[in-house]
Amino acid sequence: MESDISQAFQEELTCFICLSCLTEPVTISCGHSFCRACLQLSWEDTPPPVHCPMCREPCQKKEMRTNVVLKKLMSIARQAKLMKDLSSEEHKCVTHKETKRIFCVESRLFLCQLCSNSHEHRGHRHCSIEAAADLQMERVLKQMASLWEKIQENQENIETEKRTASLWMEYVTLREEMIRTEYRELHPFLCKEGEKHIECMRKEGQCVLEKLRKSEAMMVQKSKELRDMYQELMAMSQEPYVVLLQGLDDMVRRSESMQLSMPQALRPELKALPITGLTERVKHIQVHIFLENVSPFHYKMNLFNVLRKFSFGPHSKDTSMISVGCYLASWGSLNFFSGKYYWEVDLQDSADWAVGVCKDSWLRNTNQMIDYEGAFLLVCVKEGNHYSLLTTSPVFRHYIERPLGKIGVLIDCEVGCLSFLNVAKSSLIYRYPTGTFQNPVLPFFSSGLEGRTFNPAH
Repeated sequence: MESDISQAFQEELTCFICLSCLTEPVTISCGHSFCRACLQLSWEDTPPPVHCPMCREPCQKKEMRTNVVLKKLMSIARQAKLMKDLSSEEHKCVTHKETKRIFCVESRLFLCQLCSNSHEHRGHRHCSIEAAADLQMERVLKQMASLWEKIQENQENIETEKRTASLWMEYVTLREEMIRTEYRELHPFLCKEGEKHIECMRKEGQCVLEKLRKSEAMMVQKSKELRDMYQELMAMSQEPYVVLLQGLDDMVRRSESMQLSMPQALRPELKALPITGLTERVKHIQVHIFLENVSPFHYKMNLFNVLRKFSFGPHSKDTSMISVGCYLASWGSLNFFSGKYYWEVDLQDSADWAVGVCKDSWLRNTNQMIDYEGAFLLVCVKEGNHYSLLTTSPVFRHYIERPLGKIGVLIDCEVGCLSFLNVAKSSLIYRYPTGTFQNPVLPFFSSGLEGRTFNPAH
């Protein structure tokens, strides 16, 4: 009878996935329990809904909760096994013939009471073997949790690098056509300069692409190392407490060292190459813009934080002080109906900024951050020490050097076209296609929550 009960308990404390004793048991919605690590690996590459490995019941979310009762039972079972192992003859003190019940933290040795009071160990930290065993188990589980986070972070970086490599080549191709169009509109004698410009850009683009591929390869290698280490820790977590108490230190040191050097995703950008006569040819249509309407915008979502997450991912920091989405903006009352206009904006080293034109309806739309319809903006967002340039309508990321100082805005109302210029570098940042917008539009500027209003360049 006792044997049957013991067998039943043993089955309940066994993980269906690894067929070993449960380690850090978690329970899912259907009621079945597994090792946390086993379930994480089982579900890793499967998008929701996932299924229970045992009964196949679907789970809409990858939710798992620590089963406190099973965790306690597993600790009791492991402690009982430890006491049984220590009561054997091989674990008795050779000198004093007593059972070893004390663990020396410094020397990682099992000691009897008399040995712990000896001159050799008297100054060391001691604790009961049972307490030391529980601490070691918590230590290995903490290390596994940290390592799993790094595995997931590295996998996200791999996907980012793959996506960036694809977007990078598309961007270089788009920019090549945009530069070619710009040169066609300048004097014919600049054709050779245009081809040289494009050739330099192609070479730079190919060089960056090779770096992206090397970076991805390094991340893939890192993924293998992290996963091998994780498997080692998983195996160690299944070992008896006697082994866990004496064989963990080196493994933890290697795991911690491995997590210190994580390859990071590259943030590639093209140099802002100059175009001869780019700013000079628009000086005759330069106007002085007055953006007399200055107001904090209270919207459901913050323009800069939405685009920050678009650029840097869901883990980017929200720098908005007001969660509902407040930012300072300026716009003009004068609508542009026809003609060509050019003006410059002094950014004054702003971290977050947006400049361009917009429809009056966009200013009145409190849901504007969802689709950006009616706003044609060049936006810069900062995350840590990194910057990202984007345009709206549609939202598009630009892999080009961030402009410093002044931004030039050129609008051609006759064909519905808008261009942004890097004034200091005499370089084209972006040119919207012909027919992008319909008149009328208003000039717009925002410097986020820094408290700066529009500052026209003179």
